[in-house]
Amino acid sequence: MNKSIKLMSYILLCGAFLMFSTHAEDKKMGEYFGAKTATHPEWFKESFLDFEEDIEEATENNKRLVLYFWQPGCPYCNQLWEENFSSEDVVKTFRDNFDIIAMNMWGDREVISVAGKNFTEKSFAAALNIKYTPTLLFFNENKKVVHRLNGYIPVEEFQQSMRYVADKMEKSQTFGEYASATKPPKKAASSDDRKALIPEDFFDKTGSDLTQKAKEIDEYLAVYFEKADCPNCELLHNKTLKDEATRELAKKFISIQLDRFSEAPITTPSNVKLSSKDWADQLGISYLPAILFFNHEGKEVMRVDAQLRTFHIQSVFDYVISGAYKTEENFQRYISARAERIREEGKDVDIFAY
Repeated sequence: MNKSIKLMSYILLCGAFLMFSTHAEDKKMGEYFGAKTATHPEWFKESFLDFEEDIEEATENNKRLVLYFWQPGCPYCNQLWEENFSSEDVVKTFRDNFDIIAMNMWGDREVISVAGKNFTEKSFAAALNIKYTPTLLFFNENKKVVHRLNGYIPVEEFQQSMRYVADKMEKSQTFGEYASATKPPKKAASSDDRKALIPEDFFDKTGSDLTQKAKEIDEYLAVYFEKADCPNCELLHNKTLKDEATRELAKKFISIQLDRFSEAPITTPSNVKLSSKDWADQLGISYLPAILFFNHEGKEVMRVDAQLRTFHIQSVFDYVISGAYKTEENFQRYISARAERIREEGKDVDIFAY
């Protein structure tokens, strides 16, 4: 009898251990890959973070001020310095024309903004609606932002932005006009000829009145601004949008593709009739491809106008379609929480993979 009890106890103990081991294995966190903290050059401006003084000092030296928002573990920030600033020409042009101040978007240093109001780095980033890192704000002599880069952009487009601000071209033309003049598209797609743009089966082709499309019940509008002969557009279509999980998220939107430089007329979500080119200029589109998201009322709620890889594109799609943007204004916090949820399911997260 005692032997039977001991045997039964042993069996139950083994079973409990097996169940615990299986449960523990099920709860194993997924791995986290892709994070990398940028190494910043020594020639960054040392500042007391009084930006009015910094702008005045830059002006005296015939330069302009750039605020650079970054965060630890940001692979796109690292890419900016490893790739774009690996060119001696880029470094020389930048240093000759700009003073740059680094701002940690989670930092607690005290800041005096150009309006004279006190912030911390963190609250200042929130006030400026910093959603991506790196973000670069270019200021003119009158303490106004004249150009903004919301995320990483490749070196050729980065050089265009530098020259646009350094030469003070914002006084005479929009960045879109400047970019088109310095490197015009080889072919513009008319309303009847869309072969110049890369198609997707989820793009809506039923008309150019975006007012009604934005009012569709329970659906958001995603507007893709692209152009012909666009390597960055090819990267989006041939890499990011080839991922099945990304496509499933993309298909949840009413998606419209527009040629950024087309003169073909459209009706915007806010019921204004103008060309795609003029609308893109009004929106300040500075990088292609750009994806802008509109709610049912025709209001822009999010945009992508920089080079993002798969995890971040998926996160933007999910941020909008889930309605999370309504309750979590800080997109970077949302990204962190989303990565954590995925890892808790035992899946790996690579924030810098295609």
